[in-house]
Formats: sequence, C-alpha cells, structure tokens
Amino acid sequence: MGMLDKIKDMIKGHPDQARQGVEKGGDYVDKKTGGKYGGQVDSAQQKMNDQLGDRRPPDQGR
Repeated sequence: MGMLDKIKDMIKGHPDQARQGVEKGGDYVDKKTGGKYGGQVDSAQQKMNDQLGDRRPPDQGR
C-alpha cells in the first residue's frame, strides 16, 4: 500500500477536512516563499485535490 492509499484511508469520510489541509499546506508554502511559487503551489494543490476526489478549481475555496 502506497503512501497516497494510506492517506486516502485516513481521510475517508472527512473530505472537507482533507481539502482544508491541502489549502493550509499550500498557503503555508506560499507564505514561506513569499508567493514566488504561487502557480506551482496552486497546481500541486489541484493535483492533490484531484487525487483525493475533489474536482473543484483551486480558487473556489478562498
């Protein structure tokens, strides 16, 4: 079982909390890098949400 599968098992039934975690993690990286990699962070957030089953655009939750 891969790491992503373990994470999926842990968040099963808690999609909103997982989405918030992805957003907070991305916001933290943006803050620490001064927004220098904002596009890459948004892309990574979207890919993570896609893997977790969320198909919303990254800016919709902000």
